[in-house]
Amino acid sequence: MTKHSFTIPRSVEWKETYISLLDQQKLPGITEYIELNSIQEVWHAIQTLKVRGAPAIGIAAAFGLALSASRYGESDINSFLAKLHEEKDYLAGSRPTAVNLAWALNRLTASCSQVKSVNEAKTNLIHEAIQIQVEDGETCRQIGQHALKLFNKSDRIMTICNAGSIATARYGTALAPFYLAKEQDFPLQVYACETRPVLQGARLTAWELMQAGVDVTLITDNMAAFTIQQKNISAIITGADRIARNGDTANKIGTYNLAILAKAFEIPFYIAAPLSTFDFSIDSGAEIPIEERDSREITEIAGTRIAPEGIEVYNPAFDVTPADLISGIVTEKGVLTGDLKAGIKELFADKVR
Repeated sequence: MTKHSFTIPRSVEWKETYISLLDQQKLPGITEYIELNSIQEVWHAIQTLKVRGAPAIGIAAAFGLALSASRYGESDINSFLAKLHEEKDYLAGSRPTAVNLAWALNRLTASCSQVKSVNEAKTNLIHEAIQIQVEDGETCRQIGQHALKLFNKSDRIMTICNAGSIATARYGTALAPFYLAKEQDFPLQVYACETRPVLQGARLTAWELMQAGVDVTLITDNMAAFTIQQKNISAIITGADRIARNGDTANKIGTYNLAILAKAFEIPFYIAAPLSTFDFSIDSGAEIPIEERDSREITEIAGTRIAPEGIEVYNPAFDVTPADLISGIVTEKGVLTGDLKAGIKELFADKVR
């Protein structure tokens, strides 16, 4: 099978003395890579959505902690580790919902559990952060391979938010099969929901898929039902920010709506996520903390107010899709279907009681 090369945008890169970050707040109008030189700048970039997408947040945070630790002046290993854990907690508070953030930071601190010197700790942190990014790129490719097997040539697939290359190390999760399909001359049509209120689907998914020449059509979120009916949508696939032990899944607000529509239209609804997105500390989606964001995301567009002054606003950034609405969860290890709770328990037998 012929493979074609094309441009896949990258979101975050380690540059030894700083972090290079694609400012996703300025897309699609301006493609700008900014330099992050401090842990405070990394925290702010995560909190303000300059970097977003659960895996990319984890990678940026890992790089941020490693960069900051490389500049610690402490020579005593205990003092070094105390400061490291303090800054880990600081970064972990930048956004509460995506589990990859805490997962990556915990992995970095764990890499220093047996160190005997400060220099060894600094080296371990940088190597571990880079390894997280390398592993995520391969994980996304594997997710894409498994997901592509769920589709037929010329299928029309709907997605929401941005679970693509700029949300991960490379390829993405929910968008990975579309990139692999493009490589392999396997025609698919993508219908991207705009994803109110921050418009990640319109600004980011549409932009990055167009960079790679993927056949993508943009719709507003409230067109989803009619589009499924009129355009004969074959399936829906989205990413995830956290998956509970029973399979309940938190993702960008609006995902739950699509899962309900998929059931009504009797088409499959898939979640694509790496194993690191599973949270074994919670039994169900009811325990997932849902971030509520600034009301101006709803009352303003590009700084221009569109709602009356004084209006009450409810702005949850995520919703939770119950496991019984999910046809399958695509991971780097394959596709979980059927009883998701039992499948997760079997897949993670060493972690799930």
